[in-house]
Amino acid sequence: MEDQNFYHTIEKPSVAEFSDRGSKFIGMAYPVNDFVTFKLALAEVKRLHPKASHYCFAYRFGTDGSIYRVADAGEPSGTAGRPILGQIDSKGLTNVLVIVVRYFGGTLLGVPGLINAYKSTASMSLQLTPIIRKPIETIFELQFDYTVSNDVIRVLKKFNCNMVKQDMQLFCDFTIGIAKQNELLCINELEEIRGVVLKKKSDSET
Repeated sequence: MEDQNFYHTIEKPSVAEFSDRGSKFIGMAYPVNDFVTFKLALAEVKRLHPKASHYCFAYRFGTDGSIYRVADAGEPSGTAGRPILGQIDSKGLTNVLVIVVRYFGGTLLGVPGLINAYKSTASMSLQLTPIIRKPIETIFELQFDYTVSNDVIRVLKKFNCNMVKQDMQLFCDFTIGIAKQNELLCINELEEIRGVVLKKKSDSET
């Protein structure tokens, strides 16, 4: 059974090319975990490939992989976005975007040909970037007096917490990510420090 304390994603962007009967397909895989970053990546691809005939894509977000979208971008329904998403899912990945641009070569490929082209291009792009395992985190807001900041930071380093945001003044306000596997132990140690207030952030706040 898959360890539910972790998820798999890609480490860095990659590019792959595939050709079939004159049409050229360029697949670009990105580690992306929100809609804003997705929009920026798609805009950048359109800027780099202004003469492409199609910009098809699929993404899956969320540590549980619950958010996804596919786009055929003018290709026959089901021939592009779904095959791309199928490659993301076949590798068990999330927080991943794959965009495949097509330069039309003048010859129609038909539905089977298109499915194969988009599937193959997506697969190649995902093979060219390392797959990494990341801990699933719970986001907390952490407030404390500056006088205990050394004790707080020692605990955060001990449990390898992710520092999302920090505001250090006389009264400090941090937003941190605690790996699920360390959550209870880390919370117990933080709450033992005088004056520390710890609040779990809801999904809508993160």
